[in-house]
Amino acid sequence: MEKRFISIWFRHLTTDWLSLLKPELQDIPFVLAAPERGRKIIKAASASAQALGIEPGTVVADARAILPSLQVFEDEPERAGKLLNALAESCIRYTPIVAIDLPDGLILDISGCAHLWGGERAYLKEIITKFKSSGYQVRAAIADTVGTAWAISRYGQIKAIIEQGAQAEALAPLPPVALRLEPAILDRMHKLGLYQIRSFMTMPRSTLRRRFGQLLLDRLAQALGEVKEPIVSIQPVEPYQERLPCLEPIRTATGIEIALKRLLETLCLRLLQEGKGLRKAILKGYRIDGKMQQIEIGTNYPARSVAHLFKLFELKISTIKPGLGIELFLLEAPVVEALTQEQETLWNITQGSEYKVVMNLLDRIGVRVGMDTIHRYLPDEHHWPERSVKLAASLQEKNPLAWRSDLPRPINLLPRPEHIEVTAPIPDYPPMLFRYKGKIHKISKADGPERIEQEWWLQQGEHRDYYTVEDESGSRYWLFRLGHYGADNPEWFLHGFFA
Repeated sequence: MEKRFISIWFRHLTTDWLSLLKPELQDIPFVLAAPERGRKIIKAASASAQALGIEPGTVVADARAILPSLQVFEDEPERAGKLLNALAESCIRYTPIVAIDLPDGLILDISGCAHLWGGERAYLKEIITKFKSSGYQVRAAIADTVGTAWAISRYGQIKAIIEQGAQAEALAPLPPVALRLEPAILDRMHKLGLYQIRSFMTMPRSTLRRRFGQLLLDRLAQALGEVKEPIVSIQPVEPYQERLPCLEPIRTATGIEIALKRLLETLCLRLLQEGKGLRKAILKGYRIDGKMQQIEIGTNYPARSVAHLFKLFELKISTIKPGLGIELFLLEAPVVEALTQEQETLWNITQGSEYKVVMNLLDRIGVRVGMDTIHRYLPDEHHWPERSVKLAASLQEKNPLAWRSDLPRPINLLPRPEHIEVTAPIPDYPPMLFRYKGKIHKISKADGPERIEQEWWLQQGEHRDYYTVEDESGSRYWLFRLGHYGADNPEWFLHGFFA
């Protein structure tokens, strides 16, 4: 696929923003200034101020000599970056790759995107109209390279869309500043009479390097497409991502469901072809007011069934607030795992459908109450009860150890043993009664003791003597005495409940 880029230039980025914030400044000349070397220097000027000859870099005192009524506001150094980041996020609806071009621009990698809007001309018009309707004065251009798009957007006079492979012809009549060169290089070129790029474009590269340095050669090669120029997107692009722009804004749940089904069909087909299944999926909806709505789901096993995934999303569609309408849907699968066709066949035939039905049920429960509330435990190689189980990484994790069945273990094991008051005969008899949370339990049956020692290489401490007891109401408990009975005041603890 041939690369295509859009460069967007916000001619008065910060002053346009302030005009939107304070509508009374729309037709009033004003500037943003900051102290520099003991003087106040203009950093940005509104369009009406620049029309009067007041340019950035001018001392405020000199500007007020031209226009005594000039309004001056404090400039914040980080404001331009924050504005560009917000504007870049709003451009995600047009392409997944958007980069900030400080101090006043954006770079969009639109390769393979323009046809969704009916071609590059309609695509560019849509973007420019969007920003102008928001109150920003912009210029934009499309070309094969970032350098050419940047040059045309700022210094081009004829057309904004450069055909593929026509970079040299488009750059030739432009001034050297269009190559993003340093002021020292530009001054040297001006003194030598090099006022257009065509004046030196065909010169020997060794001559240009000797007179102007390597930067000129790098910028020229990037603009012509001889060297790739990388851009850093504001958000990393998910490898499994599908986009669906809408001709008309979507406002209804039915419309959202239709868009979701189309995205799931496309994504699941790709996952099938690549032998993958998703474990997490995110649906994002970009509204026409610039805000974004999103819902996400998780699964207990790699899945690519459109019907199953749609049911999981369907439980959350009601939480999406479309506002005035959603104009772009984005479906991402940030977590995927291998899932072969043989695995699916095994689940459906060898084990019947029970395994998959259970997994689907757990997925639906997880969507309602949260995936972090569903856990699976496996036996671990420890005698100490708190360490004898471990949390499984997934529902498919296998463990060579079998659950211990030779000795009774409570169904509900407390994470930390709770201290209780006990009445017990001497010497090693089980307790006769115990008090737990203010209630006295009289013991009718008891079994034990079972002595469990700590692993000395993990922790030092007393051993435990465990008893399985049953009270008069039929409830069964797992109690233990800490250490030897000979202690003056032996401590007893409740550690679990049986069914």
